[in-house]
Amino acid sequence: MFRPEFISLLEESVGKYARTVLEALETEPSVSMRLNPSKLKDCPFPDAAPVPWSPYGFFLKTRPSFTLDPLFHAGCYYVQESSAMMVGHVFRQVLEGFGPGVQVLDLCAAPGGKTTDLSSSLRERFGDRFTLLSNEVMRARYPVLRDNVRLWADDRVGTVSRDPSTFGNAPLFDIVIADVPCSGEGMFRKDPVAVKDWTPELPSFCAARSKRILSDIWPVLKEGGILVYSTCTFNHLENEDTAAWIASELGADVIDLGDLTPALHLGAGYAMLPGLVPGEGQYVAALRKHGEYVPSRMADPFLLFRAERPAASTEMFPPVEVDLQTALHYLHGDALRLPEGTPPGMVTICFKGQALGPAKNIGTRCNNLYPKANRIKMNI
Repeated sequence: MFRPEFISLLEESVGKYARTVLEALETEPSVSMRLNPSKLKDCPFPDAAPVPWSPYGFFLKTRPSFTLDPLFHAGCYYVQESSAMMVGHVFRQVLEGFGPGVQVLDLCAAPGGKTTDLSSSLRERFGDRFTLLSNEVMRARYPVLRDNVRLWADDRVGTVSRDPSTFGNAPLFDIVIADVPCSGEGMFRKDPVAVKDWTPELPSFCAARSKRILSDIWPVLKEGGILVYSTCTFNHLENEDTAAWIASELGADVIDLGDLTPALHLGAGYAMLPGLVPGEGQYVAALRKHGEYVPSRMADPFLLFRAERPAASTEMFPPVEVDLQTALHYLHGDALRLPEGTPPGMVTICFKGQALGPAKNIGTRCNNLYPKANRIKMNI
């Protein structure tokens, strides 16, 4: 199944754990999700088990049809691979050194899992007193990031689509999260195409691209600010070697975060390896840029980069609670029959108290205003 060159590089990178990883990649992937604590306090799935490294994460015993759950469409939770939640865990560790008004850049953000995780942590710690700018350079991937941020519904999060080289040289951000494009070895268990597309040259190519991205964005990180660097791959070229390059060439000190079990501490960073953890794999390192940190605010990144932010909540319209079948028909874009007594005009369709979107009740019928691009495509 796996190329000999991949196995050899894996052995170079994680030593005695290589066989454990290879065996795990032959098994079924786990299923996990993360709550939106601003909307939902309890996990809606029975028999879910907490993810130890995330206060919002849960493992599910089986994979439900998320598409047919209105709470998913309401942004009450995000389906995220559990290893990826380690980035949020590291972020919460380094966030302890910052105060209200912190400005954070999530540089390579689509589809939005890490952005929504960061958002929850920032809001829990600072309320409205933070800024999170979420960027995705690939225009084709940007809409899904924007939609997921819209569903999460935190107006202190803005989205943009810019190349890292266009952010300029002003030190605007206290923390930069760089979950860089990588060779995707952490996708092998879920995506056979990732296995097919892997070549011996790919890790070196991705490592070089990561260095270009990091060099371009380095000026916008304040002196004394923190870079959280991560990949969803296993090899040392993109992980430990690149973290060492950041420290020596860009000018930073590696932050030792101590024991982050079950992550394997490799030196500069931490590796979540399949077989040691239930998830697909993640590498994370935190580095502090050389210089004295000064918590000044030079500019508003939302205005400076013309960020898109979640629109005003549809809850400004009278809420109309509907049952599961009506909610699914609404999400499918079908004509609706609303409960008797529904007021005329604009209303918000709700399921279990959670807003799904707007509709216009005109008495004899109801205009379904759920966005066409987001409608359920499968039969219901």
